[in-house]
Amino acid sequence: MNKPALGRGLGSLIPQKQSLTAQVIPEARQEVRDLDVSAIKENPRQPRAHFSPSELEDLIASIEEHGIIQPLVVTRQGDGYELIAGERRLRAARTLGLKTVPAMVRDASEQQKLELALIENIQRQDLNAVEEAVAYRALIDEFNLTQEQVSKRVGKSRSNVANILRLLELPDTILAALRDGRISKSHGRTLLSEEDPQKQMELFKRMLTGEVSVHEAEARVRPNASTAKPQKDPNLAAHEKRLREVWGTKVDITASGGKGKIVISFYSREELLDLLDRLSGQGS
Repeated sequence: MNKPALGRGLGSLIPQKQSLTAQVIPEARQEVRDLDVSAIKENPRQPRAHFSPSELEDLIASIEEHGIIQPLVVTRQGDGYELIAGERRLRAARTLGLKTVPAMVRDASEQQKLELALIENIQRQDLNAVEEAVAYRALIDEFNLTQEQVSKRVGKSRSNVANILRLLELPDTILAALRDGRISKSHGRTLLSEEDPQKQMELFKRMLTGEVSVHEAEARVRPNASTAKPQKDPNLAAHEKRLREVWGTKVDITASGGKGKIVISFYSREELLDLLDRLSGQGS
């Protein structure tokens, strides 16, 4: 089945990032209209699940003083409209009792709705790591995009997308803490390195109480961290770093006497297939 074309022109909707303008919505005549608030439904593809009450209060105060400066973006749905981008503005307008809001009406596929909502939130740095990962996973699972394609759509490196997606491998308890901001992405990545579930949970609890820093936690999950271990050749370490950036996953190089091996890690079937395509020269 053919995937929806992504088209061009995101800059006409979200002008802050011109580098992403060629990837989402086809160019079309722009027209800002005043639409009835009651005719606009929320975007079910909205990746952001948590809206800070204090931030919303600030926006309400700003709109009350200056009005809505940046129009919402909507698409037609039946007799009304469905929101693509601008949910905080819509919530603020409803709180203020506004009857109408300025909006641009555009055609958009389901994939484009998700991409636009995701990109707007990423550009505003509104998403937490779990919300971002869930949105990336939806683009991959529902629309058959590769990690490389997702990275191009949202203006992130492939390694960044891969690292964010890996966070979804954490247990629900840890994901909830990450979603709520009780631990950071760095904490989450460190916990992924601990393969023993019991030790992982113990380390997580210590993180919550502030007993261990990220640096201390990394030392705890490294095998035999307390024993003296030969330091890796700086040249090999540099090659590992370069390959990690290229392939977006963990790479280990060992060498001795002119011989050695490269171990490339993958964390899902999709990642394996993507790596095989790249290594065989078929990937982008």
